[in-house]
Parts: sequence; C-alpha cells; structure tokens
Amino acid sequence: MDHDDTAPATDAPTDPSEGTVHLPAPGPWARYVAVGDSFTEGLWDAEPADPAQCRGWADLLARSLSHRRIDSGQDPLLYANLAIRGKQIRSILGDQLPVALEMKPDLVSLIGGGNDILRPSVDVDQVARSIEDAVVRIRETGADVLLGTGFDASDSPLVGMTRGRTGILNAHLWSIAQRHGAHVLDLWGMRSLHDWRMWADDRIHLTTDGHRRVAEAALVGLGQAPDDAAWDDPLTPLPPVPRIEWVRENAHWLREHVGPWASRRLRRRSSGDSRTAKYPELTPFA
Repeated sequence: MDHDDTAPATDAPTDPSEGTVHLPAPGPWARYVAVGDSFTEGLWDAEPADPAQCRGWADLLARSLSHRRIDSGQDPLLYANLAIRGKQIRSILGDQLPVALEMKPDLVSLIGGGNDILRPSVDVDQVARSIEDAVVRIRETGADVLLGTGFDASDSPLVGMTRGRTGILNAHLWSIAQRHGAHVLDLWGMRSLHDWRMWADDRIHLTTDGHRRVAEAALVGLGQAPDDAAWDDPLTPLPPVPRIEWVRENAHWLREHVGPWASRRLRRRSSGDSRTAKYPELTPFA
C-alpha cells in the first residue's frame, strides 16, 4: 500500500485558536466613572487582595468591560469610583458628579437615593427631579448614563416599609431613562435578590455573590452580553428556618445594625463622614 508521508496527522489541530476562550465583544466605553453611595462603593464585598477594602458590583463591571477591551486588542478601561457610603442624592450630585465630569468619562453610573428613601420625610419627586437634571447634564457631555432602580424589599419586615417610596422613584427612573437615552440596572426585577443569602448581615447591603450578580445585571442593562448566562437563576431553596432561630437573628440585627444606624440619624452623623473615595482618579483597570 502506498503511504503519503506528506499527509497531516489526523490528531493535529487545524485551528490555531482552538481551546482559546474569547470574551464577548467590548462595549464602546473607554472611561468609566461610578458615583453613588455604599451600594456602588461595594459594601460588603471584600477585595480578595485586601480584605479591608470593598470591591463591589461597579468594580466587577469595570473589570469585565476592561477584559473585553484587552481581549479585542484595545487599551484597558480607565476607571474611577467616587462613591462613599451613607451619602444622600444631594451630596452625590453636588460633591461627586462635578469631579466625575472633570474626568471626561464616556460612561457614568449614577445610582443613589436609597439613603434618602430611608427617611420618611423624603420628597421622592424632588429626588427624581435632581437625578433627571444630573442625567441631562451628563448626556450633554456625550457620555452614557447607567441608572439603577431600588431593590424590592417586600421580604424585609422593616425595610419593606419603604417599598412604596422605592416604587415611585423606580417609575421616575424608567421615565427619565426613556426621555434621555439612559441605561437602567433593574435591581427591582432581579429574582435572585429575594434570597437572603444574597444579603449581608445588615440586610441592606449585598454579599459577594450578590454583587457579582448585580454586575451581570449591569452588563445586561448596558445592552452587553453577560459573562454568566445563569446570572439571575434562583439558588436551591433551603429548609425553613425554625421560628426561634429567626427571632434570635432579628434580635441580633436590631441590636447590631438598626440601633447604630438610628443613633447616627439622631446625631445627624453618617457612616461616610470623613471617608474619601476609594478610586478617586481614572486608572487603567486590568
């Protein structure tokens, strides 16, 4: 039998890129600045390299956007995070936003109002008007805007009291986004956030997995493909918690979290007093 020594081996790869994992196509943004409160600062998702530092969904979003740029041969995303815990919308828009706009970003995430909503005397319509004025200001620079709805706190016996005010603000936010071409991170619609395993001990801030899922929701809100197709799949249900354990957990929560929060309100103090932004300048985020 004739044998052709020039024939290629049948097990040799024919595609040089075989086995290479390619990220989704990059978005159009090169300079991203995040402004906001503790939610955007990243409480309580600890940075793996520095447990004393918070990471959070905005950092994870920036990382994903940056990796997609690098994978396509572009420079890393430039990223700054000016968010500080405890800040109300007036401080976010008056102190953080001007600094953000000086950086000439092409993407700004503006998510706030949660600390205002916690106050019964809040004027939700005024908060919405302030956010809309800010969106107009950002859009006039040519930058895109990512807004974020409030969470559905229907499962929380105390925070759930703010559900009506949150719903009104959410309706405003969707209308603002439609009027001005903004993107929306739909936290209210996330099914997975109805699981208490997504929430930290204070029941107001997210765990590491909660922030990871929100980062995926932010990608979807920006019209990008998520990194994880199952990003909002519910967790496997746990067995019911015995009533005595639930009562004990509630008592601990009231003592360790609600009490200190109420004390700060009475003293007109904020958890963000004397704190500064964690990433105050645009930095290549690789």
